Amino acid sequence: MPPVVRAYWLSGHIGLPPWPPSCYISAIMQVTVELPDQVARQWGETPDAVGRHVMEDAAIEGYRAGRLSQRQVGEMLGVDYWQTETFLQQRGVPINYSVADLEADSVTLARILSQP
Repeated sequence: MPPVVRAYWLSGHIGLPPWPPSCYISAIMQVTVELPDQVARQWGETPDAVGRHVMEDAAIEGYRAGRLSQRQVGEMLGVDYWQTETFLQQRGVPINYSVADLEADSVTLARILSQP
């Protein structure tokens, strides 16, 4: 199986990894997208840069549409929770956290704090 390219976080930017062992994951689907050169160059000058930006855009749109959780966005981009939150914030994507989520978290917190 060919190595899997995953994005990683470096100094506030998403970049390509130096191929650490954790990048060789068998549960990854590879997707090929064919784009006209003019369109592809809007995302970058190299195939890696284009792929990275297409993956970022897909993660953002999936999150906005509610198809991806914040954790799934982080998994796609190879970053942790806080880096994912920063990534979404830098791109103007509001965090999907509803009043119902707040109420559920408040109930959970109250239950935890009431335990001896």
